[in-house]
Amino acid sequence: MSSETDRSVNVTDGDLFKPLMVLSAPIVGSQVLNVGYNMADTFWVGRLGGDAIAALSYSWAVVFLMISVGGGLTVAGTVLIAQNKGAGKTARASHIAGQTLAFVTVVALALATVGYLLTPWLMRMVGADPGGDAYAFAVGYTRIMFVGIAFMFWFFIFDALSRGWGDTRTPLYLMAISVGLNVVIDPVLILGFDGNPLFAWLGLTDLESSLYAATGFTGWGVDGAAIATIFSRAVAAIIGLFLLFSGRVGLEPSLSDLWLERETVRKILDIGAPIATEQGFRAFGITVLTAIIALAGTEAVAAYGIVTRLSSLLYMPALGLARGTETVVGQNLGADQVDRAKRAVKLSSMVIVGVFVVVIAIAYPYAEAIAGVFITPDAENADVVIEYAAAYVFIAGPSYVFLGVFQILLGGLRGSGSTKAAMVLSVQELWVWRIPIAIVAVVAFEMGVVGVWYAVAISFVASAIVTGLWFLRGTWTDNVVEEDVATPVAGD
Repeated sequence: MSSETDRSVNVTDGDLFKPLMVLSAPIVGSQVLNVGYNMADTFWVGRLGGDAIAALSYSWAVVFLMISVGGGLTVAGTVLIAQNKGAGKTARASHIAGQTLAFVTVVALALATVGYLLTPWLMRMVGADPGGDAYAFAVGYTRIMFVGIAFMFWFFIFDALSRGWGDTRTPLYLMAISVGLNVVIDPVLILGFDGNPLFAWLGLTDLESSLYAATGFTGWGVDGAAIATIFSRAVAAIIGLFLLFSGRVGLEPSLSDLWLERETVRKILDIGAPIATEQGFRAFGITVLTAIIALAGTEAVAAYGIVTRLSSLLYMPALGLARGTETVVGQNLGADQVDRAKRAVKLSSMVIVGVFVVVIAIAYPYAEAIAGVFITPDAENADVVIEYAAAYVFIAGPSYVFLGVFQILLGGLRGSGSTKAAMVLSVQELWVWRIPIAIVAVVAFEMGVVGVWYAVAISFVASAIVTGLWFLRGTWTDNVVEEDVATPVAGD
């Protein structure tokens, strides 16, 4: 593969800090852009009122559960490709790319079918009142998301495979195209051409009137947000798959690699199943947490919807750098450079602490203004929703320093292949700390949604400490996928 088409970063030789940052920066950018989908949806759906925002909260708790189960399997592709590339087994890496794509596609189709059929029941399980508007909105939004879940998975796969190879720029470019498309079509599909504030802000009310006269389109409401997201994801996914099979990102899977092989699928499951289980437990935990918050009322759920989007934005630098760390650790362990893998984790931890100290310091004075962006001031009980959301920044904000280190450590574990340990340590944050504390705060002490915010802060601090203590044992570097790395195939 020529250097003109292979955009991968060399992380196994020479200086470590610069290539780690060069590899991770596009991942952080991609993650921030990824939040753009949810931010745009929340902003424009917020023009429809509190019930519409609450619908997104109910829906996301369920959609995230399904996405996480399949999405966790894509990390197996990242780990296997990174370690095989580090060991110089490039043909094997391309074969694994095709196998991962085929297997996760099968999983996506199964989850889409199950999710679509069970959506009404699932919405009731997370606390949505079947007689309310929020329930109806949530059912429609969720079903559309499940119909298009394969497109979402395909892009996740392309992103994961490229990341394992060391190319993080191409997924960033595709994400930018996709998010830009979503931002453009979101307000139109949600609000149509009848009193859409976007046209007023742009001074295009005459154009809006003409479009309305020609089409009579008044928007699809909350459903429109789901349609916009799926369509824009599909565009990125199709381009990504074309680039993958053309060999333009370094990997060169063939159509024959899509025919599933038992041994390769077993390897994907060995690494990916713990991650999928971890993500499933965490997603189910978020579903449970949503039901707990629902006990505090619709305003609390609406605030949680805003908080989820804000938290995602704050969370992205840590998640992006953690994924970069996965690749660096995987490639260096594959190349038998253990000390270099350990140093990557330490460098990433130092960087993320500095980032969060700055970010939280900037966000603190503007908490209410930031929360207010996501709901129209004249919406019912908007002031209460904004107050609740702003309280999250004040209470949980400082704990994101600990969350950042926690995510970097988990990234190092996954990159080494220690996915079972990562699963246990990740799940404990939610199920050992956050949920039990939230139940006590809401039910026993009647603190409302503010009690949940305190539970979040405590869980981040406690889980980071527990994971740090385990990490210092040092046994995580022993889990290189030796069978896969050591087994050559034709062309290696």
